[in-house]
Amino acid sequence: MEVSILIKTAKIILVESCHIIQKNNKTDENDDDRDIVITTPKDERATLNSLDNVFINTTTGKAVPLSQISTLTMESSPLFIKHLNKIRTVSITAFVDKNHLTDNVITDLMSKLDNFKFPSGYKYTMGGEFESKNEFFGGFETIIIITIFLFVAVLILLFKTFKRTLIVLSVIPLGIVGAVTALWVTGNSLCFVATIGLIALVGIEVKNSILFVDFTNQLRMHGMSVEDAIRKGGEVRFLPIMLTSLTAIGGLLPIALSTNPLISPLAVVMIGGLISSTLLSRIVTPIVYKLMPPSIKTL
Repeated sequence: MEVSILIKTAKIILVESCHIIQKNNKTDENDDDRDIVITTPKDERATLNSLDNVFINTTTGKAVPLSQISTLTMESSPLFIKHLNKIRTVSITAFVDKNHLTDNVITDLMSKLDNFKFPSGYKYTMGGEFESKNEFFGGFETIIIITIFLFVAVLILLFKTFKRTLIVLSVIPLGIVGAVTALWVTGNSLCFVATIGLIALVGIEVKNSILFVDFTNQLRMHGMSVEDAIRKGGEVRFLPIMLTSLTAIGGLLPIALSTNPLISPLAVVMIGGLISSTLLSRIVTPIVYKLMPPSIKTL
């Protein structure tokens, strides 16, 4: 004989039976405010076993004990349930050890999570620095384009012609080659800090190139030929450019050698770019100037 018990859907709410009164009471000791908590004795508080005596009414009106239709166990649960876009979410946070690069750790973690088989309905989303980086670079592209446009516009206003500006800007790829190579050799990636270093590197490169191009133009204004002006400009301006680069490298070296992954990529990018641009510009910039010499009026 089968006996079935029909029970309405019920929501059982466990209410704390011990009443707690909490208030601040000022004491005489050092004039400090102390919280005084009043509660019921421990042996009079509700326990898990007391729920066995709770009765639930069936659809027939019969009351049955909760222990007859359920098994009570203790389980841990979150204090609150967090939702993101109406989806239940659990956040897992961690700090990366200072001896490891955050980008490398995130890449390895995402590779393992992509190969992990989550239960049905579960998925993961990277947040934190990864999310901030994507949001930053999403808007940073527009800033870079505007910066480059203003940068070129200022140079054109300075040199009056696009040809002279192009000669000055020809040094930029030389620094990028060294910067990328330095990142690869040191095991770093093109992170946010490295991008900032790359922008600073471009400014130093262009400054050094302006020293050469402007001095060469001045020599030609005094009647010197293109070949002689290039040779003389390279000889005179090479030492100031070299000293400027060495000074910058010397100042950045302690940062590059530090174990802090938050700042070392910036120095690595700038050191690698300065080395390559300083050496290669001795060859490339004079060649570019020779191939398309700007028009100069002699005095």
